[in-house]
Amino acid sequence: MCLLITPRDPSIKEVIWSHPLHYWIKCNIDGASIENPGNSAYGGIFRNNETDFLCCFAEPLGYSNSYLAEISGALRAIELAYQNNWHNIWLETDSSLVVLAFHKEGKIPLSLRNRWHNIKTKMKQMNCMVTHIYREGNEVADSLANFGLSLQKLTIWLELPRFVRANFVKNKIAMLSFRFKYF
Repeated sequence: MCLLITPRDPSIKEVIWSHPLHYWIKCNIDGASIENPGNSAYGGIFRNNETDFLCCFAEPLGYSNSYLAEISGALRAIELAYQNNWHNIWLETDSSLVVLAFHKEGKIPLSLRNRWHNIKTKMKQMNCMVTHIYREGNEVADSLANFGLSLQKLTIWLELPRFVRANFVKNKIAMLSFRFKYF
């Protein structure tokens, strides 16, 4: 007797980048790592509640791992928000481990513990929320993180870089992306 297994249809999930709340600044962040561990970087983009560009950043980390890149991006985002007096900040990441770190005091790498405690002190003076988005909705931050792999130092753009423009517009007009999951 031959058992025939037929594949299931994929699960399709709509993914949409959500506008920031009124009076809030949203920062999408992402990390990148060539191999894990390997050459790593992170990037992020700040937008206001009208989805207008405020600034974006990317920074290489050198030899590191993907989690360190993701959490470092979150820390840099909060530092920049604090410096700019943006006290209502919404961090959005495609790393569920970063979300857990902020919500349940997840594992913070030893090399970042001092910085983490300084950030937590700053956050007490801010309204801050950290949420998850699927990678299909985090494409601008992903492009910035990958670009960070080619940089030599922290770079902050005050004008929208050309290489993220198409995905930025896609978010601004609330264009859907789709996530396909095969079982």
